[in-house]
Amino acid sequence: MSSKLKRASAIAVTATFLATLASAQGSGAIAEQAASVPPAIEVEPVPQFISQPMVQSLPDVSEPQDPAPVSASSLAELVYAQPQPAQLSSEMRCLAGAIYFEAKSESLPGRLAVGRVVVNRAKSGRFPASYCGVVYQPSQFSFVRGHAMPAIDTSSRHWREAVAIAQIADSNSWRSPVEGALFFHAARVSPGWRLTRIARIDNHIFYR
Repeated sequence: MSSKLKRASAIAVTATFLATLASAQGSGAIAEQAASVPPAIEVEPVPQFISQPMVQSLPDVSEPQDPAPVSASSLAELVYAQPQPAQLSSEMRCLAGAIYFEAKSESLPGRLAVGRVVVNRAKSGRFPASYCGVVYQPSQFSFVRGHAMPAIDTSSRHWREAVAIAQIADSNSWRSPVEGALFFHAARVSPGWRLTRIARIDNHIFYR
């Protein structure tokens, strides 16, 4: 009885093993499961960005400087060293116009003296405080007609020199021989002014 039991037990164990083996091979679950697992993904390292201040050299954009003063050994040299601006302000045009119409045929010192009278008047507090105000003040300059100047030949040498002398008179870069004068008249007339006479230059007599 015990040997039969042992045999039956051995047969049962063998049958169970064979059934388990057949089930594992037949279903393919293990192979499918293995095949269904995706391959490992290689993850590349994420680049790290570090914020740092960047110092970049900037182009040299210095503020425009005033031109260096022109040095000269004579008034004539200073006149011809003056730059000719492409466009004049209305004030400088009034000053140059007074020099042009009053004294364009006179010497450079005579033209400078006329220009300095206009400048002196504008700064005196006794006349209009601008060059155009001085020039267009009624009954002051005989060339003014109806608050306007006659036409100017701006291509002429006389005009170019008048512009240069106006710049010199405005900047006071050359001393006038009648510095401080506020009045002048043509030498051919005698208005009888009770003023202090300074000097005569060419065809004008100057007073303060």
